[in-house]
Amino acid sequence: MKRTGEVVLPLHWGHAPSWLVVRMKALADEMVRVMVLDRGTEEFLNRVADPYWFQAFGCVLGFDWHSSGLTTVVTGVLKDILTFERHGVVLAGGKGSASRRSPYEIEESALRAGLSTGKISELKYASRMCAKVDTAAIQAGYPIYHHAFFLGERGKWAVVQQGICTRDRSARRYHWLSDHVRSFVAEPHEAIVGESAKSNVLDMTAMESGNNRKTCLDLVRDRPQNLISSVKTLCYSEQTLDQWTGDSTSHPKYLGTSQQIAAGHNFQAYSMPSKLNWQVFFDLYDVQPRDYEEMLAFEGVGPATVRALALVSQLIYGTAASWRDPIKFSFAHGGKDGVPFPVNRGAMDGTVGYLREMLEAAEVERRMKTEALRSIEKISAEWGL
Repeated sequence: MKRTGEVVLPLHWGHAPSWLVVRMKALADEMVRVMVLDRGTEEFLNRVADPYWFQAFGCVLGFDWHSSGLTTVVTGVLKDILTFERHGVVLAGGKGSASRRSPYEIEESALRAGLSTGKISELKYASRMCAKVDTAAIQAGYPIYHHAFFLGERGKWAVVQQGICTRDRSARRYHWLSDHVRSFVAEPHEAIVGESAKSNVLDMTAMESGNNRKTCLDLVRDRPQNLISSVKTLCYSEQTLDQWTGDSTSHPKYLGTSQQIAAGHNFQAYSMPSKLNWQVFFDLYDVQPRDYEEMLAFEGVGPATVRALALVSQLIYGTAASWRDPIKFSFAHGGKDGVPFPVNRGAMDGTVGYLREMLEAAEVERRMKTEALRSIEKISAEWGL
């Protein structure tokens, strides 16, 4: 499973000027058409799920390389120009209220492509789970406001969605590809890119959270009164969560097995949600979900429920969740000198070279092609290639 990416994405307000959007549409149409003719629709979806390629593609179209707006503008442009007839792929969803139309647009497009009813249900489920995972299973303070679902005519899909943190005016982007999703709750992403790694990020998709996921499932299958009692114990006990900061050996009663205690797990200060819908626990008990994914998919299970279960599982039953931010450094801020992280020159060379080939083959006017080639040269300079 690939995991890549950090790039500074400062939050920019406003809209792209109409003259730029018109130009971007013309250029994107030709470049994607050339790519599909040369490599096929599935390769285009592979590239969309690659954060190097997606970022560079937006730059070639003429957008600010480091802006959070690149995500929304590029996907907006692609939604307007992509068709099954010309490109073999369409785009559903979008920014804000447009993202909530994803299920209807996916169904409409899938019917046009002649996909089966069962496949359409799978696609709608995939769209919903991508949003659910990045909102509830990974809690880094970036609620999702943009969801773009790329659908190929044979049913392959890719997702690019973005969350926003208004507190520090930054954005975080999540990339998915259907080929590599074996489970929606076990490291399913192609990439997660953002401004910087945060502390105390709950990541229930991490491999390290596997035992915690199992305990959460056991908790919701057991009598809800027991679970509610455990949650209230953590919320209202005189021994607050802050008092559990530090070495787990100080708190063997609460922090699990002798093996975990001997390992000296460091339990930092965690925050229990202040408001919970207790009825959800009763509903889950009635349903008896088969696995953690089915539990997460259940209507009414949101960030607060996921966090409460993770904390009870860890602090009372000793099965630790991952609190490590899943993003990784790989973009070239200072990277050409190896500080603070090395540049993946091979991947970047391939991205720039492939974009240059696409652009050279595209049937666009000379001036537009020249400007786009200058953008590629600028990308190369920025990345130290």
